[in-house]
Amino acid sequence: MIIPMRCFSCGKPVAHLWEQFNERLQKGEDRKKVLDGLGLERYCCRALFLGHIDLIDSAAQFKKF
Repeated sequence: MIIPMRCFSCGKPVAHLWEQFNERLQKGEDRKKVLDGLGLERYCCRALFLGHIDLIDSAAQFKKF
């Protein structure tokens, strides 16, 4: 739903990089160059960013009990 604060595997803080990642992708930069530029070198952190789907808007439509 929301990007995790830390990587699930290694524990590196990654949440503060999410908005920069999205902004640079919107500008048309290559994903590999963006991830390298943000300092995400471990494959677990890179997979976290590449596999994330932002579902918060979809989940917000449903009513809580």
